[in-house]
Amino acid sequence: MNKHAVIVVLVALLAGCDNTAAPLSFTPEMASFSNEFDFDPLRGPVKDFSQTLFNEKGDVAKRVSGSLSTEGCFDTLELHDLESNSGIALVLDANYYLDAETREKKLRLQGKCQLAEMSASGISWDTDDNGFIVSAHGKNLQISYRYDADGYPLGKTSVSGDQHLSIAATPSADKRKRMDYTAVSLLNEKPLGRVKQTCDYDSHNNPVKCELRIVDQSVKPVVERKYTIENSIEYY
Repeated sequence: MNKHAVIVVLVALLAGCDNTAAPLSFTPEMASFSNEFDFDPLRGPVKDFSQTLFNEKGDVAKRVSGSLSTEGCFDTLELHDLESNSGIALVLDANYYLDAETREKKLRLQGKCQLAEMSASGISWDTDDNGFIVSAHGKNLQISYRYDADGYPLGKTSVSGDQHLSIAATPSADKRKRMDYTAVSLLNEKPLGRVKQTCDYDSHNNPVKCELRIVDQSVKPVVERKYTIENSIEYY
């Protein structure tokens, strides 16, 4: 076998390995935080990221950004919802997340970097043996969370007084395209809304750009809104 043939064989073998290697699972912190703070979970050695949601006019509706340690802990997390004019920037300090501006303690942690309690609102979180948040509870509030075998968040159920809200997501069967999903939400067993998202992906199987459609069934006539999500991700 000549040298050129050897190179061709090696390239083919490496390409075969890349195509068949199973994508990485979602970590407990990434999956749980995405549930709580409403952003798409990412996988792999993420160093920092931003997710920006644009409305149909091209205006920024929401932006989430964060930085993570090599262990996968969120060192910082910043959330801005321009539609509701709200936001917060959190920074990790020992066993707490502090308000980056006021330095007020906002969230207490359990273990190295998982959510435990938001004392101001009386909410606390419980984890399973693998470190995923599986429930949250507070005064007149109970939430349960579901994940698949790879840590992908499948939805949650919230009960507050006589309000029963459930969200169920169905991801693509292709594990490399988990952010291609549909989701339905029900309020007291009545349809509240539907969501469908499709994305383009990078080599880590993370979304770089997505098209999001949200159908609001709580109003008559039904309203459909279209959004675009652009992600910027830096890896270790």
